[in-house]
Amino acid sequence: MTRQTKIIVITSGGAYAWIIINALAERFGDFEVAFEQPESKGVFLRRRAKKIGWLQTAGQFGTMVISRFGKRFTKARANEILAASGSQAELSPQTLVTRVSSANGSDCLKFISSRKPDVVFLAGCRMLSKATLAAIDCPVLNYHSGINPKYRGLAGGWWARATGDHQNYGTTVHLVDAGVDTGGTLYQAFLTPDPRETLLTDSLAMAAGSREIAVRAVEDALNGNLQTRPSDLPSVQRFHPPIWTYLMTGFFKRVW
Repeated sequence: MTRQTKIIVITSGGAYAWIIINALAERFGDFEVAFEQPESKGVFLRRRAKKIGWLQTAGQFGTMVISRFGKRFTKARANEILAASGSQAELSPQTLVTRVSSANGSDCLKFISSRKPDVVFLAGCRMLSKATLAAIDCPVLNYHSGINPKYRGLAGGWWARATGDHQNYGTTVHLVDAGVDTGGTLYQAFLTPDPRETLLTDSLAMAAGSREIAVRAVEDALNGNLQTRPSDLPSVQRFHPPIWTYLMTGFFKRVW
């Protein structure tokens, strides 16, 4: 099938991604989602270990396990966030969804090519490879759960809270390049962290509080008016905290 679609969002899903995607779907009519399949944990861990070593990777994996199985204990807080913000953490059934193998898969590129979008928006998906970026001939934007460039990568909200850097708790929408959240910043939302937030609720709370910057960035892309904003913050790539750092920060600083 060939038809033109102004906006394509690539995602692997998740509550915070659906919040952002639903906000875009509500604002823009010509809209489709490419839903990528999750990457295997083995591939993810081997790539991470190659970058930072197996000890740190094992520690981070421990925190990831806590995050996965601990969500049942933060459900009440998640419901409070959704109710207070009026957000929806499940994809609207009216949104057109096409399943693809990966954001970098040939099937995803074929899908994008067939729709000829004016903008591609990333919300919780794999990093795009250089080859994939080169094959997309429209602006590519990304929603990031952290204030760039100081909290590039993962768990930006947690790292801001853990270091007492509450003034840089928030989110960024930026242009996508080949680096890890290194593309030019378009918009940022600086939020006040609720004392009840944890590593398991940060991304949800931040998405609920910053949906409008995703909408504004896409509007700018459609209008041909994308403008980047400089920052004097240091550039640091973050990862999941290793389990020992997470537990010590929780016990001694009461930052979970």
